[in-house]
Amino acid sequence: MPDASTATAPTPLPEIKKVAIIGAGTMGAGIAQVAVQHGYATVLRDIDQALIDRGIATVEKGLGRLVDKGRLGPAERDAALARLGGGLDLDALADADLVLEAASERLDIKRAIFAELDEACSQARVLASNSSSLSNQNLAGVTKRPGRVIGLHFFNPAPVLPLVEVIVPYTADEEVVELGERWVRSLGKQPVRAKDTPGFIANRLLVPFILDAFRLLESGVASAEDIDTACHVGFNHAMGPLATADLIGLDVMLDIAEAMQAELHEPSLAAPTMLRRYVEAGWLGRKSGRGVYRYD
Repeated sequence: MPDASTATAPTPLPEIKKVAIIGAGTMGAGIAQVAVQHGYATVLRDIDQALIDRGIATVEKGLGRLVDKGRLGPAERDAALARLGGGLDLDALADADLVLEAASERLDIKRAIFAELDEACSQARVLASNSSSLSNQNLAGVTKRPGRVIGLHFFNPAPVLPLVEVIVPYTADEEVVELGERWVRSLGKQPVRAKDTPGFIANRLLVPFILDAFRLLESGVASAEDIDTACHVGFNHAMGPLATADLIGLDVMLDIAEAMQAELHEPSLAAPTMLRRYVEAGWLGRKSGRGVYRYD
């Protein structure tokens, strides 16, 4: 087994050398960490420098944990951090080969971003969205290059979970889809291809499951702990649906459910009152210190 301190970084794809990530929150920072670990020059952009600084600090912390666990050498960490930059200026994105939007799960925000990126990132081979439920075709429609727009849906936490859904709008060029899949594999991730439908594969299955768990909790059938234990032990899930919702973020869960319900009109996608009230109370899960469970 090679010494982690002397291992060399993977070689980036020749077609993709620089990556730009729009949105420096949990998902954006997580994807940025994976990209710089695998040899890609990466720039983080957000609407405020403080958010960018926080995203870079998140990447530093994530890489530091890998060093502490012996999975990454200090020299590798330093080299990865040297590949990471951030800023508000759109000029920093102009030479990016792949641009990935990881902003809030709101269509109006994402449409505005894609319209901006279409003008600023003329060299980009791929314009991608990390949306977990919204229409990538809608986003492609605001650009002059709809053939280059696809979805690349990473899962939280991005440095850990290997799955990435590659979403194919009707207008996507096949070579762009294949390039997106190759990039995902170059990050050590497993791509799965899906049509551009609400929720794609994973959330189409997961969201109704989580919402049903909230309904069980809301109606008093069982405690949160017992609901999660039943799924963890009975189904061999890594964690139960309510703990998963806290990890994803209850506000994100609500946004996803409402976006899917708006298109599919299925009763199983109607958000329970308890979920809405938790979000209104600011109980968003792990990121706020309280959701279904309390966190330090």
